[in-house]
Amino acid sequence: MSDCIFCKIVAGTIPCRKIYEDDYVLAFHDINPAAPVHFLVVPKMHVASLADCVAEHHAGLLARVMLAVAKVARDIGLENGYRTIINTGEDGGQTVFHLHAHGLGGGKPRPLGDALPAAN
Repeated sequence: MSDCIFCKIVAGTIPCRKIYEDDYVLAFHDINPAAPVHFLVVPKMHVASLADCVAEHHAGLLARVMLAVAKVARDIGLENGYRTIINTGEDGGQTVFHLHAHGLGGGKPRPLGDALPAAN
């Protein structure tokens, strides 16, 4: 989509602080972190939200997003745990309408608490 910020990031027309990339997903640091460690994993294929993942071919895409969240979290040292969030739709707090998963962790020395600011 030409007006989607995450599509532009995937295409390389908007820079990001990339953490991980493969043929299907891109992971990068959130520019407005809600935790000491906050990254996003976006599929390279544009899907507006989790609610739009209704076809069988989305199963592999969703698995790749979740596998990338786990890989990135492990690679950046969140061995003691992290939170994974997918906001879906306007009422679910989604502000960028390109499916994405947030990975949030406390990092060192502060663990992630129970209260968290709203994430995209």
